[in-house]
Parts: sequence; C-alpha cells; structure tokens
Amino acid sequence: MLSALHVRGLALVEDVWLELSGGFTVLTGETGAGKTVLVEALKLLLGERADSTMVRQGADEALVEGTFLIDGREVLVKRRLSAEGRSRCTIDGEMATVGVLADLLGSHVDLHGQHEHQALLSPARHAGYLDRFIGTPALSALERYRTAWTAARDARAALDELERALSDREQRADYLRFQIADIDDVRPAAGEDDDLTARLPRLRHAERLTAAAGAAWSVLRDEGGASDSLSASISALAGAPGLDPQLDEFASTIERLDVELQEVATSLRAYADAIEHDPAVLDETERRLRQLGDLKRKYGPSLIDVIETRAGAVRDLELLDAGDAGRARALEGVDAAERALVEAGEALSAVRAEAVASFVTRLQEAASELALPHATFAVAQTLLPRDAWTADGPERLEFLFAASAGEEPRPLAKVASGGEVSRVMLALKSVLGSADAVPVLVFDEVDVGIGGASALAVGRQLASVGGQHQVLVITHLPQVAAYSDCHIVVSKEASGGRSVTTARPVEGEERVAELARMLSGGRAETGAAHARELLLGAAADRGTTG
Repeated sequence: MLSALHVRGLALVEDVWLELSGGFTVLTGETGAGKTVLVEALKLLLGERADSTMVRQGADEALVEGTFLIDGREVLVKRRLSAEGRSRCTIDGEMATVGVLADLLGSHVDLHGQHEHQALLSPARHAGYLDRFIGTPALSALERYRTAWTAARDARAALDELERALSDREQRADYLRFQIADIDDVRPAAGEDDDLTARLPRLRHAERLTAAAGAAWSVLRDEGGASDSLSASISALAGAPGLDPQLDEFASTIERLDVELQEVATSLRAYADAIEHDPAVLDETERRLRQLGDLKRKYGPSLIDVIETRAGAVRDLELLDAGDAGRARALEGVDAAERALVEAGEALSAVRAEAVASFVTRLQEAASELALPHATFAVAQTLLPRDAWTADGPERLEFLFAASAGEEPRPLAKVASGGEVSRVMLALKSVLGSADAVPVLVFDEVDVGIGGASALAVGRQLASVGGQHQVLVITHLPQVAAYSDCHIVVSKEASGGRSVTTARPVEGEERVAELARMLSGGRAETGAAHARELLLGAAADRGTTG
C-alpha cells in the first residue's frame, strides 16, 4: 500500500503532501490543474526514465517521496532529479539504482493510463492472469510443470557438459594427463613461492648480513664496548642509592637498557649463526622458484590456480574415463525428464484450455458494465516448439480483443486504445478479485468516452476492486468520484505571480461542492442537489450510510 506521497519541485507542483489510505481514492480537479503530475511522480518512483524538463522552473531539483507498506514493513523510497538531469534513488536512506527501484515496486503497483505500456499489453503476463483466475488447479499444475521443466533443463545441461568433455576424447585426455604430469613433476605446495621469495635475500647476501650482525654484536659486547659502559654507569650510580629519587630513576633506566642490550646482543649472535652460507642451497632455491614460475605462467597466475588446474584436470579425466557408459546414463536421464515434462505440460495446457471459455465469458460480462457492451474477448493458446518452452508453460497465451460487434478479436496491444486498456484491466481486476497479488492499482483516465449509467458502473466496479486493493483513480466523472472512500481535489492557484498545484482531501459540503462543479461545469450552485443525490445513491449502492 502507498501510505504517503510527497512531491516537491516537479512541473507545476511546488510542494504537495498526500496521506493515503486503503480502499478507493479519487483525484479530481480542473483540466490542467496538475493531476497528471502526481501520476508522473508515481512513475518516477516506479523507476521510469527521468527528464530534467520535469523540474519546476527556478527549482534546483525535483523530489518525489513515497512511503509504501510492503510485507508489513514501511519502506521509504525517494527519487531526486536535478535541473541538470542527474537522477538519484534511495530506499530507506540507502542508494539504489533505477532498476532496483523498479524491481522493488513493480510487483506492488500497477499503473494504467492512456498510452502507457502496461502489464496487460505484455503477452508474457497473460498466462499468469489466466492461472490466477483458475486458481488451485492451474497453480498446482504450474508448480508440477515448473519442477519438471527445471529437472529437464538440468538433465540436458549435464548431458551437454558431458558431450563437450567427450568430444575429441583422446586428444583431450592426453592433454589432461600432460597437465597433471607437468604439475606433479614439480609438486607445488600452496604458499611455497612466497616462503622461498622471503628467504632469498638472506641466501643471496649471507656474507654481508653476517658481517653486519657480527660487527654490531662486537660493538655491544667487546671489552670497552656499550655493555661495559652501561655496567660502569650502573656501578657509579650504585654509590648514592636512595639519596635523590631522580637519580634513582636514572639508575633504573640504565639497568633496563643494560638488560635490553644483552637481549639484542644475544639475538644478533643467533641471527648471524643462523644465516646459511651454502651456495648449493641458494642455487636450489632459485631453481625451485624458476620451476614454480614456469607453472604459474602456464596455469596461473597464482600457485593456487596451478593447484586448482590440476584438480580440475583430474575431475575431467575421470569424466572422460567414464566414457560411453556415463553418456548412456545421461541420455536416459534426459529422456525420462523430457517425458515427465511433456506430461506435465499437457496437463497444464488442458487445465488452461478448459477454463478459457469461462474466463472469456466473465471478462466480457465485466467489460460490458464498463461502457464496452460490444467487446469480445478470446484467448489464443499456441503450443511452442519444445526448445522454446519457458518456466511459465509450454505455450504462448495471448488475450485478443475487439471493441465493436462484428470485429475479429486481435492482440490487445494492437487494437485497444489507452482508455479501453484501462477498462479491460479494471474488468480483469474485478474478475480476479482477491486472487490478484498486486496491492496498488492506479487508473488514469479510466473513464474516457463514457458517462451516465456506464459511469456509475465504472464507479461501482472501482469501489468493488477497492475492497481487495488500494485503488487510486484520476477521473473527470462525478459518478465515479461519488463511489470513492477518499476524495482529493487537485487545484491550480496563483502564488507569487506563478501557478502552483495543490492537493487536499475534501469531505462533507466541500465534497458536494466539488461534485457539483464537475456536474455543472463551474456553476456549482446548480449541481449541489444532484451531487448529494449521487453521494446518497453511491452510499446506498455500496450498502453504507456515509
């Protein structure tokens, strides 16, 4: 559900906040007041492409914020558009891409309006609509089909991998054996090259390192060296203990230095003794590093890659050694999986085909109440080639539509106008009822080309759908607006010499006045009585008292 919408600096809108509730909400107002701007704001939240010309003249940026209730949790989505054309998105304060935004909200909001590319116009979505209409029989058959489809895909992939490995088997096996032997001749260990590289400087510079350590040791330990000097200092200070704290602190410091000097001298001696002076060890280390380097150039770049290359070669060789027996088993697995998939696909297609007539009848009945009395529908169910089957079924389902009697139904996307598509979608939502999972439905100009009793029917249908979804509708028809749970008026006012769009909910006499304006074309006083009749009739029709 969309619980709040904030729009700032977008086209005519300076700053508008809307608090929204569930059920059926209408937005009304004069033509050009800015109702469509609010729809454009929603499109931005749904991830549609932004245009810098949408930023209000004089503003640095446009901001659209929406608070959505998704899976019981409030999610704050923001879209900023700078006057220079830069766009930024955040979800709960975290940066996000437009694609992530669309993925998050695409399954929660359906927006239907004139000239929109909607879900209903995509044949890929039609099977899902029909399955939701059928309910458990179709959804269970679809689940069994998808399980079989996945198993067949995996079995085919395993066979393809095996056949790739088996092609040019002998040449491939020879190369794998060469790789394994080449690496085994050296027998590398993980991290060995790093250890040898670290040892190499001591081996190459053994004489200089030993001489430096020995000279340093001599300076510390020879007669008259640093060690003797510290000992003499300690003896000199020992003659006046306890007479002055500062002098005692000097004595303690010198004693610590003497201990540390002894430790350093011992470590220097051990370091010098540990250095290897054997040229053979140096030669062997350099030779070993060259061997490891050769392996890394062939199978690297790292020694870990070399070791993994050997492990992969062993696996591939085992696969090749399995040979024809493994291929026969894989073929049997593919055949069994394909038979199961065909059986599941036929079952799913049969369930769908059996329900098509009922679905079309229900859809035509719903559409006839929405100023489409002569509309006819059909469902084209075409079995696809086996290699074109998808996770949604073995066939292509497409809704066909004709608006006038005597016309041959054709693909909905090619023949339906924007207003007709919106009404077909409304009819579909009415037919699907609670089975439709999309919680927020937005209809822009769903009432194009209708009026009178048909308009009342549209209002009734929208109110009915509002019992299962949050429905937001932009309308020019008072008959439709009278059925709403919440009525928001969008108006254009002058502010500082410029036009500014405002939006606010109306109730009571303010709502009557707005309906009267819609009825009488601006002479509100002449339509008030009719507006009250509309509200009373809609309330009675819905079984309410408001």
